[in-house]
Amino acid sequence: MISGTLYGIGIGPGDPELITLKGARLISACRNLFVPKARTAAESVALDIARPLFVPGVRIEELLFPMTADREELARRWDDAATRVAVVLAAGEDACFLTLGDPLLYSTYIYLLRAARRIIPDLNVVTVPGITAFGAAAALTNFPIGEGREPVTIIPAADDLTSVRQALTRGGTVVLMKIGKRLPEILDLLDGEGLLESSVFVSHATMAGQRIETDLRRLKTEGPEVGYLSIILVHAGNK
Repeated sequence: MISGTLYGIGIGPGDPELITLKGARLISACRNLFVPKARTAAESVALDIARPLFVPGVRIEELLFPMTADREELARRWDDAATRVAVVLAAGEDACFLTLGDPLLYSTYIYLLRAARRIIPDLNVVTVPGITAFGAAAALTNFPIGEGREPVTIIPAADDLTSVRQALTRGGTVVLMKIGKRLPEILDLLDGEGLLESSVFVSHATMAGQRIETDLRRLKTEGPEVGYLSIILVHAGNK
């Protein structure tokens, strides 16, 4: 049996003009689009960004990936989502899964792909890279990410911040992602390390509501919700 192809397409940080030419071409040609969303009551951010590229009659299905640490629930969600995509592929039709940023960097696409391969072992896959949020943040602030031989560390902000602290001690550039409600603790850590002045903050990069702060002390009086969809770039120095 010949199955369709799964296209995992990174649509970039938010500005539709930052979708790659290849990604835009595939989205415009695809009849079956799948997009992730975090809550049942909220429309997918990826869906809103890519909407201008949709062709008439396209079938759109939103896949719920809730923000939870419950591994069993997440596994069920990934399996359910993969099953819905597999139905389309098994019918010989192609399917596009759209995701913010790059599909293989802290993306739900990673888990969907693994689950889909369990259902269809010989799955046809094409993954299209996308511009990352931290790449957009760097461009918006003209902040060099990699310079000379200095290391670059990309890290999700852990609850205990131990991994963040370790990354800062290694020097070079540290890219802090998945900040969310941990923003106040991260700001305190950077302040304690004397790195607030060597950092930039960008939230909702290239989206409506974009915010850029080069003086991170301004964020200390605000609530943790400011950390949603945010990036902090830190120059931790030469170690």
